[in-house]
This record gives sequence, C-alpha cells and structure tokens, in this order.
Amino acid sequence: MSAEQPCILLVEDDAALVDALSFAFGLEGFRVRAYFMPQSLLDAAVPADADCLVVDYNLPGMDGLSLVDRLRERGVALPAILVTTQPTAQLRRDAAAREVTIIEKPLLTDDLLRQVRSVAPG
Repeated sequence: MSAEQPCILLVEDDAALVDALSFAFGLEGFRVRAYFMPQSLLDAAVPADADCLVVDYNLPGMDGLSLVDRLRERGVALPAILVTTQPTAQLRRDAAAREVTIIEKPLLTDDLLRQVRSVAPG
C-alpha cells in the first residue's frame, strides 16, 4: 500500500461486505482500514492519514451516527458517509445536521465510490 493512496476507515460488522468493499476500493486506488466493531475504532488511535469514514448505521454496541459523534467529540473531523437500509426521515435529518451523507443499502458500489471520491479524491 502506498501512503499516497487515500485512506478510508470502514466500520462494518459484516465480514463479507468488508471484504467486498475493501477489494472494490483497492481496485480504485484507495487503502481501507476496516474495523468490525465501533469500539475497536474508538480504542485505536485514528490514523493521521485517514481521509474518510464509511460507517454502517446498524452496528453492535452503538449506531453509526453515535460513533461519528464520539469521534467528533475527540476532534476527528473526517468526512463521514453512513451506510444503511431504508433510512427514516428522522435519520436523514439527524445525518444532515451532522453533515453526514447517507448511502442506502443494498449498496450500489458506484454510489458509495462516487461519494468517497468527492471527499477523498484519489
């Protein structure tokens, strides 16, 4: 992996989805650091070379927006993309208030890739 490649922090508890997204982003020139649990990212030092956060909404222990809130409380201001299925109007408002983009599942890799490129150009 090259340090010049943009780095995506991926928080997703579905191993198959982590593998698929890591592969797809790798083909597009991105590095992916995957965390299967939100607490794993909170316990680790957020890498200084991170460019973007892609986080599932439905995670064990806390939801994706709460994870974004906790990271921002720590001064981590990375652009964030929330991945979820059928977001409610309230979730859309909550995400918008935090300047978090929502990409809906089933994941259309092109939509997610387009959004990642807009915040972490490769």
